[in-house]
Amino acid sequence: MFPARVTERRRWALIAGAAASACALLAGCSGSTGSASASSDSINYALPANFTPNWILPIGTAAHLNTNNGSIAAALWEPLVAYDGSKGTVAWNKEASLATAADFAKDGKSVDVTLGNRHWSDGKPVTSRDVEFWFNVIKANKAQWANYNEGKAPDNWTSFKTVDATHFTITFDRAYNSQWMLANELSLIKPLPQHAWDKTSASAAVSDADKTPAGAKQVWTFLNTAAKNISGYATDPLWKVVDGPYTVKSFATSGKVVLAANKKYDGGEKANIATVNLLPFTTTDAEKNALRAKTVDYGYINAGDLDQKDSFTNNGYAVKPWTGWAITYMPYNFNNPTMGPVFKQLYARQAVQMSIDQTSLSKVIFNGTAVNGYGPIPQAQKSEFVSQVQKDNPYPFSTEKAKALLTAHGWSEQGGVMVCTQPGSSAAQCGAGVTKGTKFEMQVLSQSGSPVTDNMMSAVQSSLSKTGIKFSIKTAPVNSVLSQTPQCTASQSICKWQLSFFGTAGSWYFNAFPTGDSLFQTKGGSNFGNYSNPDVDKLITASTTSTSNDAVQQYSEALAKDLPVIWLPEPDYQISVVKNGLGGFSQDSLANFHPAQWKWTGK
Repeated sequence: MFPARVTERRRWALIAGAAASACALLAGCSGSTGSASASSDSINYALPANFTPNWILPIGTAAHLNTNNGSIAAALWEPLVAYDGSKGTVAWNKEASLATAADFAKDGKSVDVTLGNRHWSDGKPVTSRDVEFWFNVIKANKAQWANYNEGKAPDNWTSFKTVDATHFTITFDRAYNSQWMLANELSLIKPLPQHAWDKTSASAAVSDADKTPAGAKQVWTFLNTAAKNISGYATDPLWKVVDGPYTVKSFATSGKVVLAANKKYDGGEKANIATVNLLPFTTTDAEKNALRAKTVDYGYINAGDLDQKDSFTNNGYAVKPWTGWAITYMPYNFNNPTMGPVFKQLYARQAVQMSIDQTSLSKVIFNGTAVNGYGPIPQAQKSEFVSQVQKDNPYPFSTEKAKALLTAHGWSEQGGVMVCTQPGSSAAQCGAGVTKGTKFEMQVLSQSGSPVTDNMMSAVQSSLSKTGIKFSIKTAPVNSVLSQTPQCTASQSICKWQLSFFGTAGSWYFNAFPTGDSLFQTKGGSNFGNYSNPDVDKLITASTTSTSNDAVQQYSEALAKDLPVIWLPEPDYQISVVKNGLGGFSQDSLANFHPAQWKWTGK
């Protein structure tokens, strides 16, 4: 969430002439050229190329769904319910949570939550009022919250009732699947320091402004404006009031972040390492050079570099594939004024999907470290959520059949590109809104910094051309891709984008229950392409309220057939390269990192 929790995502990859030259690539790393870390009290963690942190506020907006943002925020402000895969399986990690219990009513219409005896770094206790503050701010500004999906949180939370300082009750509008509510909704709650943040401006006094919708909107504007000042993260008093295991020591606009252990932390996941250096890279080659120079303790390599595994293990590292609970896809912009009408034709989307040779991509581009994906449920790991239709791939690769499908719907190949020559809405015509002379030409704005992604896009371009579909590629850093391909209406200038790709290591990482309310429900907070299908909306809603898996399997089947996006192979999140002696953690399949769990066990 970040996506993730776009929530969204990541990257990869010459030997450096010397450690010092590799260090110059790190945008401000220390001058040490000996061991990977200055001491056992610190760690150097390599951030993905062109995936720099750019947001500190623990409330995500659509333009800030970078996974690293969420991981850093969670290290500063612990969630009410930390639901993650950090212990090896996706479950409630109570050590990293503010809540100690969540007791659901027998009728499934409410939950009683108990907070632990916790304190903010300034000594003030964490109370129900801090949860209410988050609740009020989100409720009044839900449309701007990246996790918002119409009809879901906070819409389906009809009341928040404070019982006492450490107990509160949230009432729902109907009975819900308690596992879904815990994993996918209560896990979104990030208690905020009301006594320090409930302000309408930097000069205003702290008050109860959040208790009115107008006041809560002013608080939202104040906090989001402050969060845009990246260079002030380490000095602004707002960000110094934390309850997590770390505080921000420095945060550069280049992306280098230094976290320091919070000495006032009184939770269950105390930091083992005093200083965590999060290091940015502009290219995957630069990051790989740093590994070879041993200036990072925790990095990654490209799937195509697995044939060089021994060079890293011989250099004092362990190579560990990191699989994710995720899907990878390329959203269509259904509201694009030129290609939107084409994208809205199911036959056109079928032709595109049939032109994607996922098996070859997985084998050749990803060196066997990716799993084909044919629908909205992760397929890299076995689960009871995937339908048989999705497993079986309803649109097998065949550019010949894809071309025939377009020809049967009024398209003719001219100069190697399909052109609509039979406009209209009958079965043998191009479809509603598709004008005569429209060329089947698509452009993607794709995440830069990864040779794997570049190679995949080139392969897709080649196979689409055999169908008569022109596919052009433009690249940008992932943060720029996210900001340039937002939800939009056809009349907006920003709506000129046609396809978007931000999934070098997976486009979307799910909570334990893989529903599509954010991604594919009408007006979902991360439904970038504005996909809308009333029947799918009903299936998504049913999947969150039913205690059976039938609804989520029906949803899986429906979207495997309806193709709201271009389905692509799901790669390992990354191939981690970890310094020998660094342990204490499991790779989180939800794609978050948890610095408080890291510890040196010996070198």
